[in-house]
Amino acid sequence: MSETEPIVVPLARQAGGDTQFEGGRRGGIAFDRRELSQILDVYGRKVASGEWRDYAIDTLKEKAVFSVFRRASEVPLYRIEKAPKLSRRQGAYSVIAATGLILKRGHDLGRVLRALDRGLRLVEA
Repeated sequence: MSETEPIVVPLARQAGGDTQFEGGRRGGIAFDRRELSQILDVYGRKVASGEWRDYAIDTLKEKAVFSVFRRASEVPLYRIEKAPKLSRRQGAYSVIAATGLILKRGHDLGRVLRALDRGLRLVEA
C-alpha cells in the first residue's frame, strides 16, 4: 500500500435480515493513510489525557467524517470532515463542534487540527 492510497471500509448492505459487505466497492470519499495518521495522532493525545474515549469514521458520497466522542452513547464532540468538493473554495478540511459551529476550515489538515489542540488559557483582567 502506498502513503496516498485511501483506506477503504466496505459498505454494509442489508439484505433479508443479513448484513452483507460489498467488497471492493469504492462508494464514498475516504481519508488516505497520511490524513488518518495525522488525525489519529491528535486523537491519541486526547485519549491519553482522558478527554476523548471513542471515535467513528463515516465514508459518504460527498465527504469523509471522523467523529470524536466523550462516550460512545453521546453525540460527537467534534467532527473532522474532508469534503473535496470545497477544496478550491474554503478548503477540503474542517473541524466542526457539537453545536455545528465550524471551528477551523482550510486546505492543510495539520493546521485545521490545531484547533483541537488549543488548551484552556488563563485570562487575566
